[in-house]
Amino acid sequence: MQLTGKPFLILTIILVPIAMAAALLLWGKVRGPKPLQFLSRLIMILFCQITAVLLVFVLVNNANLLYGNWDDLLGTGSHIRSVPVVAKEDPNAGPGNDAKNKPKVLQKFTPVDDPKVPKDVQTTDLKGQLSGVDGEVVVWLPPQYNDPAYKDKKFPVVELLPGFPGSSSTWFGTLKVSEKLKPLMQNGQVTPFILVSPRTQLLGRIDTGCADVPGKVNADTWISRDVPQMITDNFRVDESPERWAIAGYSAGAHCATRLSVEHPNRYRAGVSLSGYNDPAQEPDSLTAKDPHLKELSNPLNMLKSAPQPPKISLFMTGNKGDGYEAAVAMKAAAKAPTAVTVQETTGPHTTDTWSPLLPEIFRWLSGIIPAQH
Repeated sequence: MQLTGKPFLILTIILVPIAMAAALLLWGKVRGPKPLQFLSRLIMILFCQITAVLLVFVLVNNANLLYGNWDDLLGTGSHIRSVPVVAKEDPNAGPGNDAKNKPKVLQKFTPVDDPKVPKDVQTTDLKGQLSGVDGEVVVWLPPQYNDPAYKDKKFPVVELLPGFPGSSSTWFGTLKVSEKLKPLMQNGQVTPFILVSPRTQLLGRIDTGCADVPGKVNADTWISRDVPQMITDNFRVDESPERWAIAGYSAGAHCATRLSVEHPNRYRAGVSLSGYNDPAQEPDSLTAKDPHLKELSNPLNMLKSAPQPPKISLFMTGNKGDGYEAAVAMKAAAKAPTAVTVQETTGPHTTDTWSPLLPEIFRWLSGIIPAQH
């Protein structure tokens, strides 16, 4: 049975009163020695508690799409086919320029099988050619994409990264990004972006930090090279880095910041919602386990040590003690042409805080990457 959706939720709702009724009916009927009676009644109490806790977990998980399936919850999913040594990228290579003279990566797309996700959101299973990562990639096309008037137009792209743990569907099912932006795109307030959300939970219960870690995972290559290559092979996409952006919340915000700083040849802009600079702020971070890798993976250090300031624009939000200080530090370290916009928030570290910000953020992003006419 699917972890998310109504069937499992209904089952957990039914189990709670059944557990309570069973305990009430059987409590006085337990026979046998005193220790056995005690154990039997203890099991009844535990069963009631377990069903109640399970119901709360399912409600929270369905609301936030923290775990998209059982494998993610149990940490048993395998998304690392291999960990090849990745050749250093051409600093002039933009999105979709990693597989020249190679067959296109043509994919079949189907609607996301989750009742919380709009039916116009599609998904495909991708085998990363460079990274050795296998995972789903969720895609939404703007309303103009299938308009005959735009049949010769190429579209800009925003990659959307969830937190950790987090599902590739969270941006669409919980933050409702496509539902919020669709009317704004239709009336011209927001650029008609193609929205792409790749799987980022690749190592079970370990956060990759969206980094390439030798012998462990090529998460950076998966997000910044394999996924963009697939998108350019399957859709009418502008391949200029001036037309690409990356956004994330929480651990995904950390990823969006560091990937945009690290790859200005692939991303023109980055959006960080309640992110952090130090990887150690995520207790399950792989990049925080090695002191050298921890320093290399800190976007503030990356920005300060860049041979030349990257041509990127960053929009960073956060509450005091929850991303704001990291954003201010990035702004203080930025030198032209790097530009950092900081917005202080007051809400908790939840999707309820980030979702209302999306129209404003995408209006800002539309100023960086305007619609082409």
